[in-house]
Amino acid sequence: MELFTYMEEYDYEQVVFCQDKNSGLKAIIALHDTTLGPALGGTRMWTYNTEEEAVVDALRLAKGMTYKNAAAGLNLGGGKTVIMGDPKTDKNPEMFRAFGRYIQGLNGRYITAEDVGTTEHDMDYIYTETDYVTGISPEFGSSGNPSPATAYGMYRGMKAAAHEAFGTDSLEGKTIAVQGVGNVAYHMCKHLHEEGAKLIVTDINKESVKRAVNDFGAQAVDPDDIYSVDCDIYAPCALGATINDDTIPQLKAKAIAGSANNQLAEERHGDKLNELGIVYAPDYVINSGGVINVADELNGYNQNRAYKQIETIYDSLTKIFDISKRDNISTHKAADRMAEERIATVRQTRSTFLQNEHSIISRRK
Repeated sequence: MELFTYMEEYDYEQVVFCQDKNSGLKAIIALHDTTLGPALGGTRMWTYNTEEEAVVDALRLAKGMTYKNAAAGLNLGGGKTVIMGDPKTDKNPEMFRAFGRYIQGLNGRYITAEDVGTTEHDMDYIYTETDYVTGISPEFGSSGNPSPATAYGMYRGMKAAAHEAFGTDSLEGKTIAVQGVGNVAYHMCKHLHEEGAKLIVTDINKESVKRAVNDFGAQAVDPDDIYSVDCDIYAPCALGATINDDTIPQLKAKAIAGSANNQLAEERHGDKLNELGIVYAPDYVINSGGVINVADELNGYNQNRAYKQIETIYDSLTKIFDISKRDNISTHKAADRMAEERIATVRQTRSTFLQNEHSIISRRK
């Protein structure tokens, strides 16, 4: 790929290549947009087939964080890091310390956190070299495991989707089909169970299914059957791209609200849901509780304050549904529009301020 051409087309600010021979570090930091504030986005460690594949992933994920942070109402931009390597065999403390020094060199333009293939302990090693890291161990003053916060945001977002689909945000008596019952979805199911929802669950991990059945009285179904069950809300909480040409005709749900990333196989599938009158809660908005929670660490973590901010996911989705109806567009496009409008407003404010400042300086001369 022609990197600068790509960056110019999608308006990226900076890409940093980092290597440390002694530790084996090979990392790519992508900063997409810092209009709203310093870029916040996790560090992913993955076995990429090529360097170009790693670069493309970093760029794609960084742009996604710009929209996620903007839609969440955070004063933070979007960035992401990918480290090339097998997280099971290639990790060492020196690698993350070296990476921490590169983050420190960006002087606050980028703040990282854990992501796929990295852990809280990896963040602790980064923390020895820089303060620009979140998701570290609680003994250092962090928020700890982000799953409960993400799950709470999911719960709040699902209530907003229910209100749009059914005219009430009560989930009591609603049947919710949950695809994937990992850490986030398990905590979400707890909230749903406590409100009186009926749960249908599936997961390739049989132990996860058994736990949900035992703890919440959930009904278990085979993975391939989750799309066609009679339910009010479908909650994709595992793999992405589960909303596609094959699954949409099977869906009986009136709303889709789940934690999985990249739920739409293609953008046109979001348009199809809109045509069918199925309420779709855009994934990067409804699953933003985790990033909202770790972002609060930047102010000295306060759980009550963080969770009050997470509750606003309900309001964000309500606004997205309103934009969707106002502009006659699908909700995933409405979410993008909301984020873009917020960024554009701040960019214009900054531009006006700088113009006025320049004018005052010119008059003084």
